[in-house]
Amino acid sequence: MQASFKELQYIVGNEETIAKMQDIRPLRPFDDKVVDFLNSLSGILMKNRDYPDVATFGFWCRKAALLKEKQKYDDIRDRLGKGIVFHSTPSNVPVNFAFSFASGLLAGNANIVRLPGKPFEQVDIISNAVAGLLSDEYKEMEPYICFVKFPPSKEITDFFSALCSVRVIWGGDMTVAELRKSDIPARTTEITFADRHSAAVIDADAYLEAERKDLVVQNFYNDTYYSDQNACTAPRIIFWRGKKKEEAKADFWNRVHELVANKYTLAPVQAVGKLNALYNVAAQKEVRLAESEDMLITRICVDRLDKDLMDYKYNSGFYFEKDIEDLKEIANICDKRCQTITYYGVAEEEFRAFLEEVRPIGIDRIVPMGKSMDFTLIWDGYDLIRQMSRRVTII
Repeated sequence: MQASFKELQYIVGNEETIAKMQDIRPLRPFDDKVVDFLNSLSGILMKNRDYPDVATFGFWCRKAALLKEKQKYDDIRDRLGKGIVFHSTPSNVPVNFAFSFASGLLAGNANIVRLPGKPFEQVDIISNAVAGLLSDEYKEMEPYICFVKFPPSKEITDFFSALCSVRVIWGGDMTVAELRKSDIPARTTEITFADRHSAAVIDADAYLEAERKDLVVQNFYNDTYYSDQNACTAPRIIFWRGKKKEEAKADFWNRVHELVANKYTLAPVQAVGKLNALYNVAAQKEVRLAESEDMLITRICVDRLDKDLMDYKYNSGFYFEKDIEDLKEIANICDKRCQTITYYGVAEEEFRAFLEEVRPIGIDRIVPMGKSMDFTLIWDGYDLIRQMSRRVTII
């Protein structure tokens, strides 16, 4: 079967690459030539000053960082990649595809990556850098890398799904359901990153004592507005604890507003969407809207955490907000859809006690504020190296 489809566009690689993929041998996780390739890619991308997310990916795939990750695995000698990984990446987070691709490559696999359909300069920068390396000093890596673009097409998705030993789906529940209409081989591993939500916990007293409040606010901005709250890692609900909650909120949100007003543009369609979301939740829940001079920040105060509250979430600076006295009070939003908890002023041992006592069915990550989008090889509870490789047992 040929990979010739009218709507299929090859960005890195071609039909011949796909054919070669089906015959190449898998690599061991953290193969030297893969680490060297990603390190060379890092050197190119870290020079970029226009897009911090591109530079961030470049920093992540430095050789020193990857070798540090390698040390966390004590069974690499017994592992090999599974074969071909087909990555279907999200359309609203431009650099996500690069982290997914690099993870598949580090696990020892060939990779077919469906790039975001929306035009992003970041995608072009990374793709061009990869293509340049493959055409020069890393020709031997060509059969392991293919980047493609295509509109929603079951025929094309069927083709790539039939080839893969691992299928990785990034997107909402509807995206997962749609792609699952395309069958995969019986032994293929499927990793899905579906609809999730995240939250933040801020200790008011610790915030007021912070010497660099602007840094705290910048970290919050990076967690939320930088991705327009489209990333699953972006907090949707903010919990405040401590004695001086109102004083802390007033200072915090004033600083957030000042930063957002200088760095963020709210399109009219986003403002309308926020109003619609506000009216929707107000019609169903007892909530109150915090005063604001414009639509840049929408804060919806709640006194009760209904289990379906996150069904009413929105983006573009749309936050639920609740005062708490104890971490145990956040349990209702820690369902299977809860991904990340960011925090400021809360001690690690407090979260460990919370996990021990509450044992929530959700939460995959608890990270300091500003670190929500920092990618790791354990994501959404999946150990990507082990999920995308196989262990060969010798007795």
